[in-house]
Amino acid sequence: MTRVGYARISTHSQNDDSQVDELNAAGCVKIFTDTATGKLAQRPQLESCLDYLRPGDTLVITRLSRAMRNLREMIDLAHGLSERHIDLIVLKQAIDTTTPTGRLTFHIMAAIDEWQRELIVEATREGLAAARARGCVGGRKPKLTADQIAIARQLYDAREHTVEQIGDILGVSRHTIYRALAATAA
Repeated sequence: MTRVGYARISTHSQNDDSQVDELNAAGCVKIFTDTATGKLAQRPQLESCLDYLRPGDTLVITRLSRAMRNLREMIDLAHGLSERHIDLIVLKQAIDTTTPTGRLTFHIMAAIDEWQRELIVEATREGLAAARARGCVGGRKPKLTADQIAIARQLYDAREHTVEQIGDILGVSRHTIYRALAATAA
């Protein structure tokens, strides 16, 4: 009966130390860590962790949201673990699926986690819509002005410079030039 931990941080600028410390304190002998936003489906270390687990082992995570994105994934994971005779412990939410109460708590907390995520997404969408209505445009500022794109198009059409040279002239990468040229070709 081995305890195996899984941690996830959203960005490379974040640090997984607090999760790893909690998992170590919970007696985990091996810990897998992913760096991925909550909305991304690909979590290679979670897959490795699940492959590593054997019947009788326990998967330990700090929060439900660290391992799963929505209620369906949470239920599927719990069901898959149960079929393989692997227990789940969620430290922050005091969930232990080895007991009927722990399984009930898991389902309630999973539903609450999904509800909270949906509220955040809804509030974000409303905020973006309100900003757009006031004329604010989100996202990164364009690297090239309309005049610079026109110059890039002229240089490219003249066939006297490579795309990389055009990028050097305008102070941007060749990928930026390619995107600008593709947008003006449409």
